[in-house]
Parts: sequence; structure tokens; C-alpha cells
Amino acid sequence: MTRTVTVNRAPVLTLWGSVVAERLGHDTEAALTLGKALAGLNAQAKGRRLGIFKERKAEDGKEAKRRGLGEEFWVEICGRPIPAKQTEEGVRAVVRDEAIDPQKVLAYLHRAFGEELIEVRASMGELAKALDPDELRERAYALYEEFRPQIARGRSGWGQKGTLDLEAIRRMARASD
Repeated sequence: MTRTVTVNRAPVLTLWGSVVAERLGHDTEAALTLGKALAGLNAQAKGRRLGIFKERKAEDGKEAKRRGLGEEFWVEICGRPIPAKQTEEGVRAVVRDEAIDPQKVLAYLHRAFGEELIEVRASMGELAKALDPDELRERAYALYEEFRPQIARGRSGWGQKGTLDLEAIRRMARASD
């Protein structure tokens, strides 16, 4: 049984967001896209706070408003509204006007976690199932903040890998039962 995995925070949030979305009733493919969008939106917000990404400005000097997201509705995951739309394949999170491909998200997670993906997902699944959906909806991001890999603060932590402790996630699940 794996105890720790060295990984960047983005795939951890992607997978956790996916596990949470699935526990809240979304099918696996929709959940994968929602998790990926969650991590992407968080990365953009953090990148802007750290000055890594510039705020988009409109030509008149005012901040550009969100546009071109292609959303038909919003789905809240881990306290963040995610733009989504109904496609022929089902609900999908969108980036600009394109639906996120769940197979690409799955490939990304396989690259990030390797052989440990199944075990990491199972640990997160235990935690998500230990809470009723309303409590999970309320606490999901705070739980992520508890178990996410620890990295350096500020710009020096950007893109840095840290240790994800699966036993800590399992303990959180047992404590929540």
C-alpha cells in the first residue's frame, strides 16, 4: 500500500475535484472535466495573485469581463463556480468555448500519478464517501487544503512538487465516519 506520492498540486486538485463532483452526482466523464476546470481556474487566480499572469485589460483600460467561456450554466465544485455546458456526451466543463475532453484529463492524471493513480483516487474516494453530500459540498476545499502537498509559499512554490500523504487522507476519512 502506497503511503506517499510526490506530485504537483494541480493534478491533486484536479483529481479531488473530480472525486467530489462524482460524489455530488455527476458521471465520471463530467466529473473529470469539472475537476480539470477547477484546477485551471485556481491556477489562473493564484498566478494572477503572484504576478505570474497579467490581468486581462479591455481596450478602454477597464478590466476585461469574463466572456467567451461558452458556458450554458455553472456547476459549483469545491466552492468555485465552474462554467459548463450540455454536450451530446453529457455535461462538460468548458474553457473559453470548448468542452474539456475527459480522456485528456484522464491521460493527464495518469502522467501525474503513474501507477499510484488508482490508490490515490481510492483514498480520496473514501474521504468523499465519509461525508454526506451537503457536508462535502461545504467542506471540500478546506479538506483539500488539509491534505494537499506542502510546497514553498509564493512564487518559489509555483510548479513545485510536494508529498501527498495518502495515509493522512485515509485518517481524515476514518475521522469523518
